[in-house]
Amino acid sequence: MDFSLTDEQRALVTRARALADGPFRERAAAYDREERWPAENVADLVSAGFMGMALPAEDGGQGRSVFETALVVEEIGRTCATTARIVVDANIGPVGVLLHLGTPEQRARYLPLVLAGDKPAICITEREAGSDAGAMQTAARREGDGYRLEGRKWFITGAGVSRIYMVTARVEEEGEIGCFIVEGETPGLTTRRIPTMGVRGMPEGEVILEGCHIPAANRIPTPRGFKDILTVYNAQRVGAAAVALGIAQGALELAVARARERRQFGQPIGNFQGLQWKLADMRLAVESARWLVYRAAWGAGHALPDPAEAALAKIASAEAAQRVTNEALQIFGSYGYSREEPLERMVRDARMFTIAGGTAEVLRNLVGKRLLRDGMEQPAGE
Repeated sequence: MDFSLTDEQRALVTRARALADGPFRERAAAYDREERWPAENVADLVSAGFMGMALPAEDGGQGRSVFETALVVEEIGRTCATTARIVVDANIGPVGVLLHLGTPEQRARYLPLVLAGDKPAICITEREAGSDAGAMQTAARREGDGYRLEGRKWFITGAGVSRIYMVTARVEEEGEIGCFIVEGETPGLTTRRIPTMGVRGMPEGEVILEGCHIPAANRIPTPRGFKDILTVYNAQRVGAAAVALGIAQGALELAVARARERRQFGQPIGNFQGLQWKLADMRLAVESARWLVYRAAWGAGHALPDPAEAALAKIASAEAAQRVTNEALQIFGSYGYSREEPLERMVRDARMFTIAGGTAEVLRNLVGKRLLRDGMEQPAGE
């Protein structure tokens, strides 16, 4: 498994880094402080071709691999986690449900919105159905030439800004869970924002469905039921892992620069062995996480990652992001605790990644069950 980048991939990373270290870094604090959707950044993503870049050429995309997408996400995550999450959702997150399961008509209607800057939202979680998604109560009932949706979805990423909502609901006539495309302006759909600790430029909210009537053509085909949705959406975990990896890398870079520049007792603080050990441990955490993220993304190719590999990547990168951002803040001292520096925001942003998109505990269960079933068998592509 060789992660050496091609010239084209290096150029892709360079373009992403230019945005990350330029306008995205400059705007990040304001988006966080004002809890504002980063519309300017989205426009830049569209211009750079980073929205929908993993879509096939026939769907208007560039046919980028999961690995190439992860490279871009990591670079942007170094300075703005909110914007990095948008790239995930527009390439290997919720958009994947449309790409891998949607009908040709659905792809033709909705994928152009993603290419133009929309961040699609997937609506699975409910107040009493988080990790236990199968306990959902949102219902769909046949009504005339379509379906009537009733229910409430909880902690939905992009609630209120997305134009495309993919809503899972229990179909009353079938007793099975189906998935339905609900457009943002559909009568009966309303949203309520949930204030969050971090990644504040990305709205998290409640999606309320009260008598939403949608045409039958908006039901996404799921031959294996809810399992199809979970299988496809699993790719999002690699994307989330890449965001967390980017946060950790960004914090490490800030800490190294600080250790070189800050002087105490007549010398740079990086000369002290205690800080050198901290930096070494931080790099160890980042590089270990990077290997697992790249491995899961590379193994996916242009398709879907192995679930256990995606779980390992997300656990490692999320926990590395927490450790590294906190250690970086410690190296900055009181300056790091100030909102005038980016580290306090990065600490808050990192915290979500052991929770959203599969908690670290649930993902460990997944890995453990796979080990008991298959032993140390390597995934496809190894």
